[in-house]
Amino acid sequence: MTTLAPTETLPAGTWTADALHSSVGFSVRHMVVSTFRGGFGTFGAQLVSDGSGRLTLSGSARSESIDTRDPNLTGHILSPDFLDAVGYPEITFEATGVPSGSKVEFTGTLTIKGITHPLAATGEITDAIDDPFGGVRLGVELTATIDRTAYEMNWNTPLPGGGIALGNDVTLTGHYEFTKDAD
Repeated sequence: MTTLAPTETLPAGTWTADALHSSVGFSVRHMVVSTFRGGFGTFGAQLVSDGSGRLTLSGSARSESIDTRDPNLTGHILSPDFLDAVGYPEITFEATGVPSGSKVEFTGTLTIKGITHPLAATGEITDAIDDPFGGVRLGVELTATIDRTAYEMNWNTPLPGGGIALGNDVTLTGHYEFTKDAD
């Protein structure tokens, strides 16, 4: 994978996430013994480069598109106990960042259930490459951790032997393949 050298900058322009080759997910500690993973089927992201190294990232995920692989669990997560998808159909993220070689950190805000908090997401960015279809692509992989209770997702239940069923820390991941929009 080709990565940006510390002195290189991403070409100026707007880049749109290719949803087929991208994913947005989450993971959370479950019953103390494992990590549960899920994702969102409907999401979008846009990356804007000013050509001098500054990047702006904006993205969203439709709450009702959450995939937990279990209809009962999905129903519970869509309820007011968690995402309240009827009242708050969209999760949004807006941030700015500057790559340093293959590393990138974005600082901005995350809004869930109408509640906005600062968020830092770190990860990697690739150099832009020409694809076989006449376009230009690049990859960005990001990770961030939030406390779900800060977004009023407080549901939990005690375990018989002590502890709680669901961790408060949720790891968010975004694996994006961006295509450069036509100028």
